[in-house]
Amino acid sequence: MADKYLLRVTAGPSYDPASHHVVAVNTSHPTTISSILGDTTLSVRIQNYRGLPRGSPSTSSYFSQPPHTHDQYSIGFSFVPRRNIAGNALVFGNDFDHPIRDRIPPGFNAAFRIVKWAIDPGLDGDVYADKPHLYGNALSSINVLNVGPKVRERKSDNGWTLESEYADDPIKEGGYEGGQELRENLQIPDDAAARQKWFLGGRDRLDKWQWEEGRLYKADFFNPYLDFNEFALKLPGFSLKVLGYLGGEDYLRHVKASIRKYVLKDKDTDEILFVVVFSLVPKEQIEEEEAVASHPHDAKVDGSDTKTFEPRADDLD
Repeated sequence: MADKYLLRVTAGPSYDPASHHVVAVNTSHPTTISSILGDTTLSVRIQNYRGLPRGSPSTSSYFSQPPHTHDQYSIGFSFVPRRNIAGNALVFGNDFDHPIRDRIPPGFNAAFRIVKWAIDPGLDGDVYADKPHLYGNALSSINVLNVGPKVRERKSDNGWTLESEYADDPIKEGGYEGGQELRENLQIPDDAAARQKWFLGGRDRLDKWQWEEGRLYKADFFNPYLDFNEFALKLPGFSLKVLGYLGGEDYLRHVKASIRKYVLKDKDTDEILFVVVFSLVPKEQIEEEEAVASHPHDAKVDGSDTKTFEPRADDLD
């Protein structure tokens, strides 16, 4: 069934799909996002990518560089907060605005234990709730964190101007221009895995940290376990085809289904830095849209046979 769909990645400053833009996957052209909480440039890389926009590169040299030779995807981003954010408040993870308990596959609890062991020991949440969520504190969930300098140039809307510096080179753990000194003063380990473990060591360590207004942070989230081309979760000793639990092919034929949504937000205020949505679009629908675009005069005047290509609310389902 996977060969009947194309993957599309969108990102924006809120859950509202109207605020999203299509992400240019595997390119050096990041998506710029400005929200009430901060300003972000974001890049998505997917190994063996077969999705939208048409003609997107199938891979990135990112995946040929250690330690990413076995990774399946990456969400890399730079951001500057518009206000101070408490270290215990900024979370990264997945959520939904509707129940999914009827689509949770057998063996989920076992898979979740593997995820906590292999990917993020700090991950927590409730997938059986009316609004399911799985969040981890950003300081321990993000694979790579680089702390930069204070940014000097403000925008007219009181946000911050970020340089579009993204290329294929992976972000490195550490800091520069005052960022490394900040880490050392808090006795944060230099190694990425050690830093993640250190912040899992107690609430007092999270309380020492503050995401500073006007400071540049660079981060990367990646893993080898989620295959977006096969729509499968491949954990050590456990494999699951995700597509079979999205409501069935009849459902997918009529609904643009989100198979993954990532959010970075302040859990105390619910203010969002960014939302990234990975959604499936039926190939048949894309072909119809492309046909209308290439022969616009053949479409009905009232537009009854056309479909918009903009993300809809169902993208975030």
